[in-house]
Amino acid sequence: MAETLGELASVFLPQGAGQGRQSCDFQFNHGLQYYHMTASDSDTKQQATAPSNFIRNMINQDLESGKHGGRVHTRFPPEPNGYLHIGHAKSICLNFSLAQEYQGQCNLRFDDTNPAKESQEFVDSIKDNIRWLGFSWSGEVRYSSSYFDALYDFAVQLINSGKAYVCSLSAEQAREFRGTLTEPGKNSPDRDRTIAENLDLFARMKAGEFPDGAYSLRAKIDMASPNINMRDPVLYRIRHIHHHQTGDKWCIYPTYDYTHCISDAIEGITHSLCTLEFEDHRPLYDWILHNLELSSLRAVSDLADSQYDYVLPEQTEFAKLKLNYTVVGKRTLREMVEEGIVDGWDDPRMPTLAGMRRRGFTPASIRNFCESVGVARAESVVDLGMLEHAIRDDLDKHAPRAMCVLNPLKVTLTTFAEDHLEELTMSNHPKEESLGERTVPLTREIVIDRSDFEEVPPPGFKRLTAGGEVRLRGAYVIRCDEVIKDASGEVTELLCSVDLDTLGKKPEGRKVKGVIHWVSASQGVAAQVRLYDRLFSVEKPEGKDVDYRECLNPDSLQLLENCVVEPAVLKSASSNFQFEREGYFCFDAVDSTAERPVFNRTITLRDSWSGN
Repeated sequence: MAETLGELASVFLPQGAGQGRQSCDFQFNHGLQYYHMTASDSDTKQQATAPSNFIRNMINQDLESGKHGGRVHTRFPPEPNGYLHIGHAKSICLNFSLAQEYQGQCNLRFDDTNPAKESQEFVDSIKDNIRWLGFSWSGEVRYSSSYFDALYDFAVQLINSGKAYVCSLSAEQAREFRGTLTEPGKNSPDRDRTIAENLDLFARMKAGEFPDGAYSLRAKIDMASPNINMRDPVLYRIRHIHHHQTGDKWCIYPTYDYTHCISDAIEGITHSLCTLEFEDHRPLYDWILHNLELSSLRAVSDLADSQYDYVLPEQTEFAKLKLNYTVVGKRTLREMVEEGIVDGWDDPRMPTLAGMRRRGFTPASIRNFCESVGVARAESVVDLGMLEHAIRDDLDKHAPRAMCVLNPLKVTLTTFAEDHLEELTMSNHPKEESLGERTVPLTREIVIDRSDFEEVPPPGFKRLTAGGEVRLRGAYVIRCDEVIKDASGEVTELLCSVDLDTLGKKPEGRKVKGVIHWVSASQGVAAQVRLYDRLFSVEKPEGKDVDYRECLNPDSLQLLENCVVEPAVLKSASSNFQFEREGYFCFDAVDSTAERPVFNRTITLRDSWSGN
């Protein structure tokens, strides 16, 4: 393989990021329609560029009132229990772009409270894909596990104030005591333990005296609350398991609800932005923070020595991104990976950022898509066609053109000598002169796509026929003089003559309507091409009484082994291309070899699903 693509792949592929299977993409700043604010941008430019939404309106009101001392500090808090998917991209773009827009800060914090499902692989892949999207977090990467000591001390504080207790109910018993949406719960028999008993048991839980599930620490709130999340929720549970950050230091782990709000408070977060499923958890978020001593929270906060007044963070919810023809539930995605339904988290059919990246999606296309979706409170389902339009739009403007024959049929240009080699110059883009030109070799033997020849053409066929003429893209007009077939009657070769007076001009006295792509048989490069399509063939592949396995699209991947691509592709500085008349493709840096490059179809030239 030409050195250019190989060298670029080694530079841009992340090292040690998850499975290390990421597509090269060098369109990072091309066509950036998504606004990108810097500290030097004026307020007027910000307001003119950034579309309004209820979160921006809220932040503007906070800034006008002087709340948080005029600061804007957001965070993106993923759980490292899977790869990021397109739904996370909306949250990433929202949190990081708001911080940029208001000259604030955005933390990356891993809420790593469940080591049974977490791993360093997921941590690395998350960091890598945030960078790939074009964002940088403030300071060092944060981990909730870094606050485990403080979280333990705050739990002791709640016990001392009579607002938490150690419970011996099993998980199953706790569910029975919890009640239902229409019936109140029942108090745990341990709810009235003395403070001394609770402190003793909690310390022994930490010391590792008890097996998993023997005890839990619960908040003492209200078992009759109409909000089930407020019915004495669990704050700590016993789990003797190794943690990817803290090792074997802890055998009790705090729950997400308990950890999240305190972590926000420690980091001085001003606007804790969450998706709507956390709306019912907001009363618990507030309860925990307001039942801890403000001075003790301030003492461990990043704002402990700052000039800002310490104000507790507040949670605000927005609608998550939902796409039709798509599944983004982590449990389902993990299941598809583990069962081999897809080829890993970065399978180009997956809605993960790693998969989309390998398929050829550009950061700009995803950012533009997230901006076009907008930020609202109401849940809605976005048509996958919007995302596909975003990548088509970006690649149409910035992807260089090239020729690749997917299903080759040999053509001998009988007008040329055996050793004929002609170097033609073609533009890399019909509108973007900055993308330059390339040299395309023309030889006596070329290949065209089998679909571009019909011995007996159907009505309206405008390509090559027996005795008919067609123009080779960027080259001459040729006429098919003879059709060669094998013993079974299959066409194996076309003998064609060349009109040498048609290079760059129309033939005299006749009109040739068809133009087809082609590649030199001897100079072209053999390649594997993977035609990817939507993974699911129905709009709602996930939900009640729906088995996603029955909704899989059998044509989501087609492997073409005998394709031929023009040699200039391997010398290109880009890994994204429009293969003329075929679609948009990207170089797969994972499975390609020096002898055989692999190209993944990113998207077809036109939407073939809109009529479904």
